[in-house]
Amino acid sequence: MKVRWIAAARQDRADIIDYIADENPHAALKMDQLFSDAAKQLGDFPTLGRLGIVPGTRELIPHENYRLVYEVDEAKNTVWVMALVHTARQWPSR
Repeated sequence: MKVRWIAAARQDRADIIDYIADENPHAALKMDQLFSDAAKQLGDFPTLGRLGIVPGTRELIPHENYRLVYEVDEAKNTVWVMALVHTARQWPSR
């Protein structure tokens, strides 16, 4: 399956990487690679994550502090990454 990040998820990812880079640029690069690797896995194993809190989604924890929320679109052979959220944040937001 193809893996596509929607604009909001790309922004989540950029915000996280920027935040980490302020303190440790090397750690930010490693975290970004971790997110990439996790998303790539979903292309081969779309049901890897658990059922999500939001109906129709699944969630993968690529790092103990982050939750990658995604949807599987069988008809389009695509995994849509919908959000990347810190596990301490309320998800979904109200």
